[in-house]
Formats: sequence, C-alpha cells, structure tokens
Amino acid sequence: MSALQTWLAPGAQRTRVDIGRRAQWDARVRLGVLAGVWGSLLLVTYWWVTGGGVQGLAGWADGLTSLGRLTGLLASDLLLLQVLLMARVPVVEKAFGQERLARTHRLVGFTSFTAMLAHVGLITWGYAAGELGAVPGTLWDLTVSYPGMLLAAAGTACLVMVVVTSVKAARKRLRYESWHLLHLYAYAGVGLALPHQLWTGQDFLASTARTVFWWGLWTACAGSVVVWRLALPLWRSARYRLRVSSVVDEGDGVVSVHMTARRAAGLAAEAGQFFTFRFLSGAGWTRGHPYSLSAAPDGRSLRISVKEVGDGSRGLRRLRPGTRVLVEGPYGRLSARARTRRKVALIGAGVGVTPLRALAEGLDYAPGEVVLVHRYKGQALFERELQALADRRGLEVVWMPGRRRAPGSWLGDGIAPVSDTAALLQWVPDIAERDLFVCGPEEWARDVVASARAAGLPPENTHVESFGW
Repeated sequence: MSALQTWLAPGAQRTRVDIGRRAQWDARVRLGVLAGVWGSLLLVTYWWVTGGGVQGLAGWADGLTSLGRLTGLLASDLLLLQVLLMARVPVVEKAFGQERLARTHRLVGFTSFTAMLAHVGLITWGYAAGELGAVPGTLWDLTVSYPGMLLAAAGTACLVMVVVTSVKAARKRLRYESWHLLHLYAYAGVGLALPHQLWTGQDFLASTARTVFWWGLWTACAGSVVVWRLALPLWRSARYRLRVSSVVDEGDGVVSVHMTARRAAGLAAEAGQFFTFRFLSGAGWTRGHPYSLSAAPDGRSLRISVKEVGDGSRGLRRLRPGTRVLVEGPYGRLSARARTRRKVALIGAGVGVTPLRALAEGLDYAPGEVVLVHRYKGQALFERELQALADRRGLEVVWMPGRRRAPGSWLGDGIAPVSDTAALLQWVPDIAERDLFVCGPEEWARDVVASARAAGLPPENTHVESFGW
C-alpha cells in the first residue's frame, strides 16, 4: 500500500482527526493552571493591601514588619502550589509532563525559599524595632515563645537541606538514591513550616474567606499527596500484580527487564511514557527509580531497558523471574498525547533512544512520516528491532555513531564538519513541518532543540525528556 493510500485509509483518517485534540486540551489546562497560580498570588497580595500593608510602609520598623508579612504570604502560597504541581495530579501531570513540571517546580521552589528567608529576616527585624543588633535575640524569643514557631524552625531546616542539595553542584556529588531520600524532606518542611501561620497569622485569620482559602489550599495539598502519591500507586500495584518475567542483556552495559501483569485490561500506558519502579528483591526496594518503557505496551506486559550507572540500575541484572514489582505511573508527555502533526522526528542519544524506540513502535504513521536519529557510543541499542520497524512500517533510521564531537554540538565525532543545523536539515529536510521528540542528557538535548529552532521548528512542536542531574 502506498503512503497516499495509507493516509486515505479509514483508520488513518480517524487518527488524523484525533491528532492534536489532546494537545489542545492540555494547552487549555496549562493556561488554567497558570491563571490559578497568578490569581492566588494576586489574591493574597490584595488581602495584604486591604489589611493595611501599604499604610504599614510609612514607618521603618512597621515597614519591615509589613514587608515581612507580604513575603510570608507569597512564600506560603508558592510552597503549597509547588507541592500541588508535583503531587502527580493526573490532569496536571498529563498537561505539563514531568520535564516541564520539574522545571516549574525548581523555579517555584527557589522563589518560595527566597521569599521565606526574606519573611524570616524582615519580620524579625521589624519585631526588633528596626534595630539590627537586636535581631538574634528577637529571633530566639519568637522561636521559643510563639505558638508553632518551633515546628516552623524545624520545617525551615528541612527546606534548607532540600534546597542546598538541589543546587546542581551539590546534586553531582550525591547518588540519585541519596538525593531522592533527602528531597522527601520537602514534605516535612512544608508540613511543619506553615501551621504557625495558619494558627496565629492575622493575614490568615482576618476573615472567613482567608481562613477557608488557606486551610483549603493546605488540605488540597495534603490530600493530593496522600491520594496520588501514596494511595493510587498502592492500589494500582495491588491490581496489576506485576512480576518480572525475564532479564535480557542488551550489551554495552544495558539490561532489559520484562514484566507481566495479572490484570491485562487494567495496565494502561502509552509508548514513550515512564513508570517509577520498586522491585521487591531485597534491600533498597523502598527507593523508586523512574524508567521509560522501551517497547510499546500491549496491556499485558511492560519492558524497560536501563543503562547500568548506579546502585539501582546495577541491581536490575540480578533480578529473578517472579520478583514482585510496585509501580507509580504511567507518567510523561513524551508520547502520542503531545503529537500535533502527522510527521514526527525522533532524536535520542545513548539509552535516551529507549522511549523513542517505543514511540517508533506505538505511533500510527505511514512510511516516511517518522524518522529516528540515534547517536550512540560503542554498540547501537535495538539495532535489529529498529531495522525490523524500518522494513515493516517504513520507519526511517539515521545511525550516528561516535562520541559527542564538541561541547555545544549534539553530533557524533564521525560526522562531516558541517553545522548541527545543516546536518539536521540533511537528515530531516522538513523538520519545521514535524513534531520533534528528543531524549538524552540535558545539555545535549538543549543543543538538539537549538538546532531544530534554527531550522524553523516552532517551540510548541518540541517535546523533550532529558536525564542526568
């Protein structure tokens, strides 16, 4: 059947109508979330103004206290909003995807932390009558005398630890498992830092509307974490009863884990998505690891393919058939959900080709509509599987062996001395007319996107999932 005949086939016509519909809905959700975030910030600022915040700026000590109140309101709002953003609320997670949510979470987190430190400093300085030398004693008195302040101090310490270990220089010195464990203290920090304001803060209790807003937001955060981060994963794990069926050595330090589910109909996932897995094989099972699917899910089984780089990934080779698996997910927008065009380009580096290989299998397309560029060192992953997809479905595969040829370039060192954009246009001349899905190390992925933008690809047609931290 020709490409034109495939395009005009009834099934393809239905797919053509569906393409972009979910992406449009997700765009509306993102707009609604953005409006909600800014609306809440404007609302608490309005309450600060109507509560005498501006008038309080007339004097030095009162002005410090008033600014401390404002920064405390903004910090509290942002702290709760960032918990909601990362609570895996399905409609939000599907609309943003973890890549975008993580960036937003990082920005909101550092902003809220800065505002929290400003709140502590300004409010204490104001209570010290504007005398800088009296600040340490006043801070001590506030901490031990005011209701909830000891809890707030403990929560602040937790948040300081989380922020310090989230700085890129610090993350590079930590194992992923250690960083993930420390990062969980953010929940304790938020839970401990806010009650003193909910109990005694005049801006929180001055009216019924304010009390309902703040307690409602706090309850929504706590409920979302309990439901979506704890209860739903446990329910799905109990329902699916996933077990390891086999472990396959793919070569070049990559191992594939095949899993089967008891309930085939309930295992809902899309090619390109990822789960957080916990293998009940002994010590360390409490630490979850996010791994992308390397094959299109069929409702009965899952496959992941992982490069051995840490304790968690190295342990996969020792898994035995029958090992129970707990899962969270599926997550991620590197899937057909983000697709807006018939033509698609897939570009991956190393083990980053994993979700792209699943997409190449799971997407609906006619011959020539999907091209995959795979950069690799040593042995190419899934070479026979990708070749089979090329023969059976018309997938175009571009092999790019070699190490990264230079900083700022995403090409392999075996490529002719041409610019990154020129090479991309040589392989995918119509890149500006496609959706682009990219997966690989963070800096490398940014270089790919830069080349695609230079070649005319609109930002909204770029979908990225990077790794490395």
